[in-house]
Amino acid sequence: MSCVIVIPTYNEAESVPVLIEQIQARLPEADVLIMDDSSPDGTAVIAERLLASRPEYARHRVICRTGPRGLGRAYCDGFQRALDAGYDRILQMDADLSHDPKYLPDLLAGSDQADLVVGSRYCPGGGVQDWPLHRILLSRFAGAYVRAVTGIRIADPTGGFRCWTRRALQQIDLPTLQSEGYSFIVEMAFRASRAGMRVVEVPIVFTDRRYGQSKMSTRVMLESVRMPWRLRRIGFAARATEVAATNAPGD
Repeated sequence: MSCVIVIPTYNEAESVPVLIEQIQARLPEADVLIMDDSSPDGTAVIAERLLASRPEYARHRVICRTGPRGLGRAYCDGFQRALDAGYDRILQMDADLSHDPKYLPDLLAGSDQADLVVGSRYCPGGGVQDWPLHRILLSRFAGAYVRAVTGIRIADPTGGFRCWTRRALQQIDLPTLQSEGYSFIVEMAFRASRAGMRVVEVPIVFTDRRYGQSKMSTRVMLESVRMPWRLRRIGFAARATEVAATNAPGD
């Protein structure tokens, strides 16, 4: 079973070398695909030099993206490249070391029984470390908000540490995804849920970023507030279409 880890980066020059080393130690069979959004701090150059310096990194790749930026677009590009390359399992994680690579084997193992495995802060056994109380409350509220609006039954629907099966990603219809920022994570979970995929959560402890600065902006926050309602409308429209098709008279 071949697997790849898709990692979007923007100004992660300090954390990427540490992350690659930790991934190699925890899941050496995985390939790494770094999707860099033209980082001004030279993240791509540093990563390329690192990968060229050691033979065990020979399978890893750095993609320097051009054109429209954003977390969602970077993930879509990376996922499509992974599908085109024929990988069986596609993992996703942040580059700032808030997602500990020690959980990668757990996510991969979970994909034997599920289409989507979510590394969850809020399922039994999960948690958050080094966050102030107001950030924990905001994160909890965001999850409750998404679940209430969209109907997603995932304890951590905003968590971005995940493993997808190839079949699941093929069903998502990547080119039609609308989100550009962090709401991309929610939109993917919504589509998986609407498609009837089996989703399981494995506990992780999320830690605050050790390097760099948060990419959260006012625009990203507004998109995150609006997207669940857009998804709710899509869900209602889809159900209405299904009901109409079911009740349509036969030939």
